[in-house]
Amino acid sequence: MRTILLTLAALALLFGFVVSNAHPAQEKSPMNVKRITPVLLVKEIEPLLPFWVDRLGFAKTIEVPEGNKLGFATFQKGSVEVMYQTYSSVEKDAPAGMSAEARKGPTYLYMEVDNLDAVLAAMKDAKMVMPLRTAFYGMKEFAVQDPGGHFITFAQPVAAAQH
Repeated sequence: MRTILLTLAALALLFGFVVSNAHPAQEKSPMNVKRITPVLLVKEIEPLLPFWVDRLGFAKTIEVPEGNKLGFATFQKGSVEVMYQTYSSVEKDAPAGMSAEARKGPTYLYMEVDNLDAVLAAMKDAKMVMPLRTAFYGMKEFAVQDPGGHFITFAQPVAAAQH
């Protein structure tokens, strides 16, 4: 009887340990992520306004001047947001090492959309860097380079694109 009680107690302790560690990332995390917004660095923001506002229907929700031009701007559509900041603005705000690293190359964005044909039509005069294709992972996609030099791939699941 004593062996059975000890075995049951050991099993209860083990079960409690397993249950308490079943979701360690959720329980031990001190934060919940609300969203991630890319900040893309560019020489100037003004050429991006027609790209995001006119072609893609985003609203310019924030703008911060830098002299007689923009130093920072945020574009938003629904819950999707992208931010742009000029190199010169970053050099004024960020530590030297950070601003120097930021100049090393373009960023790549991957945007899933619900009407790829409409986006493709809106991008007809944009700099196409990857023609429309169907990828092995089930996405119909194409890529452009924005006026700031960053690459944006627009994609839609193949099944949704066929409807």
